[in-house]
Amino acid sequence: MIEHSILFLASLLANTLSALAGGGAGLLQLPILLFLGLGFSSALVTHKIASVALGVGATVRHLKENRLQRGFALFILACGLPGVVCGALIILKFDDQVSKLALGVLTTGLGLYSAFKKELGHTANPQHRTLPGYLVGGCILFIIGTLNGSLTSGTGLFVTLWLVRWFGLDYKTAVAYTLILVGLFWNGFGALTLALQAPIRWDWLPALVLGSLVGGYAGAHLSIIKGNQWVKRAFELLTLVVGVKLIGDSLL
Repeated sequence: MIEHSILFLASLLANTLSALAGGGAGLLQLPILLFLGLGFSSALVTHKIASVALGVGATVRHLKENRLQRGFALFILACGLPGVVCGALIILKFDDQVSKLALGVLTTGLGLYSAFKKELGHTANPQHRTLPGYLVGGCILFIIGTLNGSLTSGTGLFVTLWLVRWFGLDYKTAVAYTLILVGLFWNGFGALTLALQAPIRWDWLPALVLGSLVGGYAGAHLSIIKGNQWVKRAFELLTLVVGVKLIGDSLL
């Protein structure tokens, strides 16, 4: 019971923060699985499966707001899903220390960039909705998808900021796209691909899934009622924490 309580509370906290800021659930959830004795591959696939529930919980809340454009959502899926599968196929074959260091530095940079851009993401300002704009945006989403399939945390934050910076979404709308499309579909495809290569800790999944569902809904609700300024600050805080943690992990 103690073990499952720890799993539930860690999952609840991680996924509430993730649903509020637009990514980063693996910051707490994956290290807890490793601390409790799972090997990296088993912890990664178990975390990925549980994180799909984050997408489910957030989707239930965000769909009530009817913010998403179906065509744009399909574009994000079409660009990102092939990358997710590619990343998940290669991650278990390579040492990820260098990748973690690079991702940590880049994630920290995202948080600092957003913090210094005071007006970024406060209001929607659609841009780059031409063919060249979609080509560049889609290529970056494919790269982020590859990172999502191969690394443990932080890539949802990349998607959130890219949607804000390149396509001109406000933070609340960008987080909604990220949680539904990345949390539910990207993570789902990544979990399926990893599940074919590594063992899953099935008896831990109920606590993790319940925490993810509740946390996803709660974080999505907070992001909707608090407004863009609050979501922007949560995004910046979580990117800095995730980035520093990844850098620290890579140097150990």
